[in-house]
Amino acid sequence: MDKGGNVNTELVPEYYNFLKKNGVVGAFINGSTGEGVSLTQKEKQLHVEKWADCFKKDGSVCVINLVGGTSYKECIDNAVISFEAGISAIAVLAPYYFKPAGEDYLAEFVAMVGESVPKMAIYFYHIPVLTGVNFPMINFLKKISGMLPNFVGIKYTHEDFMDFLSCLNYDKGAYEMLWGRDENLLAALALGARGAVGSTYNYAAPLYSKLIKAYDEDNMAEARRLQQLSINMITLLGKYGGMGTGKAFMKYIGLDCGEFRLPVKNVDQKTYSLFVEEVRALDIDYLFSVK
Repeated sequence: MDKGGNVNTELVPEYYNFLKKNGVVGAFINGSTGEGVSLTQKEKQLHVEKWADCFKKDGSVCVINLVGGTSYKECIDNAVISFEAGISAIAVLAPYYFKPAGEDYLAEFVAMVGESVPKMAIYFYHIPVLTGVNFPMINFLKKISGMLPNFVGIKYTHEDFMDFLSCLNYDKGAYEMLWGRDENLLAALALGARGAVGSTYNYAAPLYSKLIKAYDEDNMAEARRLQQLSINMITLLGKYGGMGTGKAFMKYIGLDCGEFRLPVKNVDQKTYSLFVEEVRALDIDYLFSVK
């Protein structure tokens, strides 16, 4: 956002190149960190078009757009625009006001959106802490697998490792399970996860790249050390107000993305000074993303 609370799409090319420079291979746009639920339809669509322009020119960072939402009509509009823009994939969120009564209804909702773009990869975004919709994803997978041929996987932002592993193993590992809890990435890797989507990868991509490398090389002591550094960093997110603190981290590393819209709490200037002191005390600047 700019100082007037408007979406600053002019920052997108710089942001895209920033992710590329730091080894990030995908961008999940209009999600929680991207304030998708606080944007208008027009804003979300302009955002998609700007990211699509970058992707089509370069192709290094794939783009997944979260299309919604509470209204399947709006989700379909966003899905079609995403397909026409030429991005990589879309994701669908569970309706969070009128909630689906069971996995059948959730699968039907997602399928209705996915059928509008049959040549596009579809993910489901599972984040019950925000949507209040918390069905076992293994049951959802069993429902959706026979309904939507272009359904490819789940962005799994929850702590149920039993369910996550069952989804990983379902149908001989046919679906991509993208882990969404940065503070538990190492545990997810141990279960077999090979992809992740999270907010802290924006500003600490080198930390997680090193963690994954250590895990792949069977250097568990180093992997655990790096995961603890991640936890120390993430603890500051909660201490300084949650979601809005992510933009404080971005400002700290040199890519100022403005503030969140209400009702999200932002870090004011006085608090930001205290925040910076604590970030420096972590002594992990060498693991932060580089502008």
